[in-house]
Amino acid sequence: MAVSEQAGVRYLHIGGDAIQSAMRLSNPDRLELHYTRAMMGFLLFHPKPSRVLMIGLGGGSMARFLHKAFVRARVTALDINPEVVTAARQHFDFPPDGARLSVVLDDAANWVPAHPASSDVILLDAFDDGRQVEALCSEPFYAAAFAALTGPGVLVQNFMADDAKIDIRCERMERAFGGRVTFLRAADRVNVIAMAFKGVPRRHAWGELRRRAAALSDQYDLPGEHYLASLKHMNQDASATRYFEL
Repeated sequence: MAVSEQAGVRYLHIGGDAIQSAMRLSNPDRLELHYTRAMMGFLLFHPKPSRVLMIGLGGGSMARFLHKAFVRARVTALDINPEVVTAARQHFDFPPDGARLSVVLDDAANWVPAHPASSDVILLDAFDDGRQVEALCSEPFYAAAFAALTGPGVLVQNFMADDAKIDIRCERMERAFGGRVTFLRAADRVNVIAMAFKGVPRRHAWGELRRRAAALSDQYDLPGEHYLASLKHMNQDASATRYFEL
């Protein structure tokens, strides 16, 4: 594990040169990396999260962002590595545990099945030496994630766009979530974000999504227009069961 800085941005590296987290020193609460900003696309469909589970803390940028932006939400960050938690607090301004934010040291493969109906949003960003954690891409785990969600709820998972197994992983997710899965790309096209829905309406008026996208851009400096463009591009085949019907 290493921490580096370049052009006013601090980076966390876990298991190699790959960047796991980033923080702009002049604006630490802004989401700096394209994929973290893309993962917030779930807010188009679930705009008022109340209980968020973050799997894979990294530098804590997403957990910190949600904690600040949604003052009624409780955020639980889950990580298996105590060194990651130490790095987040020492180098990335991650706050101490409090009433609305806490860190749990545990294996998500064990913790999630043991906590049914505990979250309305699960953000899954777990890698081991740059590779997806296989135990967190299995059909039993996706079934456990479905059970861990209340309705309406959403599982949001970060994938590398060049992952050779992405189709297999997403097919497992679809089976667990009854086909209610959609995708969008990060703006730099390095990552693909999958969103799986529980108890969320299958159809959404495009005008309402556009209104929500504009609000996300104005209030939280999120790429609302990119969300819409990517969703349109990746949902062109309305007959494909993997795509959310817009």
